[in-house]
Amino acid sequence: MPSALAKAHALSRMRLALAAARAAQGAWKGTDRNNLANSWTLALGPVIAAVAGAQLAAAQGTEPWLQRLLGTDPGQAGTGQLNPRALAGVTGDGMLLVQALQVPMWTTLRLVGQGMPIAHAMARGQALLNLMVRTAVADAGRAADQVAMTARPAVTSYIRVVESGACSRCIILAGREYGTSTGFARHPRCHCGMEPVTKEHQPEAQDPRKVYDDMSEAQRKKTFGEAAVKAIAEGADLAQAVNARRGMTTAVAYGRTLQSTTEGTTRRGFAGQRLRDGKRRALKTPRLMPEEIFRIADDRDHAVRLLRLHGYIA
Repeated sequence: MPSALAKAHALSRMRLALAAARAAQGAWKGTDRNNLANSWTLALGPVIAAVAGAQLAAAQGTEPWLQRLLGTDPGQAGTGQLNPRALAGVTGDGMLLVQALQVPMWTTLRLVGQGMPIAHAMARGQALLNLMVRTAVADAGRAADQVAMTARPAVTSYIRVVESGACSRCIILAGREYGTSTGFARHPRCHCGMEPVTKEHQPEAQDPRKVYDDMSEAQRKKTFGEAAVKAIAEGADLAQAVNARRGMTTAVAYGRTLQSTTEGTTRRGFAGQRLRDGKRRALKTPRLMPEEIFRIADDRDHAVRLLRLHGYIA
């Protein structure tokens, strides 16, 4: 089973995501539905601060967690450490929060324009806001984990850590082992995490069937559906009863050809200083997101170089 530290780390990140979502929800409920665009624009500043703050806290928890879990890695000297600030203020697919968090407002206005009652449209917008905020915080935390693990030569892979309340798609992936540069498959609002594997630290992988067996009948039906529960009782394999790929993706697959962001690319920004031409002071290249770096890197050393260049490793 995953270590207590790994479970506590995942739980801490989930609490940060929930706190940010509550702050965003409170701001949304306080908007003027008769002047939503202006009202939400005025409320957006504190919301962005709350979400970015939660992202930063989630990312800042990575290094202390790995040090407690693995100890100080002597082979890490010269490789560098995670730069948590590089992961705050931007969504997992590279969109700035200031842009992303306007989507619920525009979605609500579009629904009203299509004839939906304002109360229903506002509820839809709030649900979308909740999903986006919780996903943004979880993605920042997972990206931090993966960057920091890649910076540690001793870490050879990671196993998927599934928490209680996980969906059926996540449960059947419980305990699977992946290379450090493999994108983390998740769905929006997914709160699953990962635990590193080293020569000395080899956590026992979760067994999806045991996770299923430990659930109550009501939990099974809610998570898998009555038809799947019946099929499993008659001998069907868990994986056969669940379409694991439905709704599961990595941040890289969010619809952009190149996963990049402008966050942190100002002259004062850490990544911006590295990405600008010394003479022209103009950006030589867009700032890539971590999962895009993992996708295009030839090997681990290449990934570390790119992570440092783009400001994720200090």
